[in-house]
Amino acid sequence: MTSPGLLSILIFAPLAAAAVAALLRSERAQRWWALIATTALALYSLRLYTGFNADSAAFQFKENVEWFPRLGLNYALGVDGISVLLVLLTTIIAPLCVLASWTYIKTRVKEFMVCMLVMEAAMVGVFSALDAILFFVFWESMLIPMALMIGVWGGPRKIYASLKFFIYTMAGSIFLLVALIALRLHTGSFSIPGMMGQPYSHTFQLWVFAAFFLSFAIKVPMFPFHTWLPAAHVEAPTAGSVILASVLLKMGTYGFLRFGLTITPFAAHHFAPALMWLSVAGIVYGGCAALAQSDMKKLVAYSSVGHMGFATLGIFSLNMNGIEGSTLIMLNHGVTTGALFICVGFIYERIHTRDLAQAAGIGKRLPILATFLGVFCLSSMAFPGTNSFIGEFLVMTGGFAVSKWVLVCAVPGIVAAAAYNLRMLQRLAYGGTQNPDHSGLADLNFREIVTLAPLLVFVFWIGLQPQPFVRVMHATVQHLLEQANRF
Repeated sequence: MTSPGLLSILIFAPLAAAAVAALLRSERAQRWWALIATTALALYSLRLYTGFNADSAAFQFKENVEWFPRLGLNYALGVDGISVLLVLLTTIIAPLCVLASWTYIKTRVKEFMVCMLVMEAAMVGVFSALDAILFFVFWESMLIPMALMIGVWGGPRKIYASLKFFIYTMAGSIFLLVALIALRLHTGSFSIPGMMGQPYSHTFQLWVFAAFFLSFAIKVPMFPFHTWLPAAHVEAPTAGSVILASVLLKMGTYGFLRFGLTITPFAAHHFAPALMWLSVAGIVYGGCAALAQSDMKKLVAYSSVGHMGFATLGIFSLNMNGIEGSTLIMLNHGVTTGALFICVGFIYERIHTRDLAQAAGIGKRLPILATFLGVFCLSSMAFPGTNSFIGEFLVMTGGFAVSKWVLVCAVPGIVAAAAYNLRMLQRLAYGGTQNPDHSGLADLNFREIVTLAPLLVFVFWIGLQPQPFVRVMHATVQHLLEQANRF
């Protein structure tokens, strides 16, 4: 399938929109321009889905232009059945982040919207790049605007959270760059497809995979590299938390799929048992830590550690069910956890605290918000009929095929997920006998309902009819497993 320049438009149009936003003086105009630009790009990106050939595992919508010929660098883009879904997730989340920030961001609106648009360009670039250095450039490009979003518009400890996020991510990026240079010296090219299926020595694969692991595990983040995440989520503005949860964490799992399994298959198989157990540790730890939180944002942040543990568990099960389930979890986590952060943001705008005790019983005054929150909590605990159920079910079947003990040990994390979601829902919807006074609060307005409604649609669409999404990725996952088993 060819559609000249489609991916380039999705990358450079947000940058052009950011340049226009920088010239606008009115805050109202800046908000509306960012919303129009991101919405238009989201609608335009649907051409990726309608034009994608799901029967082919090849990269589609390819672009290839010489960048620095002397260094062998090319501006090479393309998407397969996994990356096309992540690009679509990115473009759909972007306008919802703008809407969620409409009244939350009151200062430096222009700079915030510029950061949002630059972030969108970088994230699409990461999932589209077929040149290793181009991938790295986009990977690093999202670091600065995200750090600024936390450090400028964040909470009381925003500088600490921003620096921690920056240092952790930068440390991981160093290992990624070293691995890519080592591969270039062996293959003579920075082409990512060209790096796949090469006869690397087992020792070389082990070292390169170790570098990949450190980089991608920090980004996911896998236990015990997760400590930057709760701090970043708690201090980030609502849109920052949504972007972190919905898209940025997926860069780590995408990296494992794109690089770890296809370029270093021997090492992936060698380390897979240990990484499955590390994923289980993340599932259990994330669930138990979330259960202990009174801050709603921190609760949802720790839930991300558990959910992404399921994603890595599916990847390193190295079978069809596991990897397809993992890819669905990436999408589902983006939808559900992003929605929960938006709900928490709406509550914070009304009562100016994220403490569960202070928000107790808020659902009695805000029934529409409570309804949305109830559905998203059910989705987060993988209730049948919601989007998260099918992904976690596939991962569990994939993990069971490798080791039933891995699955047994993950059960406490699953139980904890149900416990902390039901606890939060019960406290917010009903509270106790002496709830704080919420009599003056207004329920969700039209803008806020419009922000959450698309995510609600995806909760039930993927939950009740996942086949359109599975069909897109199936051929790609099949081909990926063939490459992963070729050692």
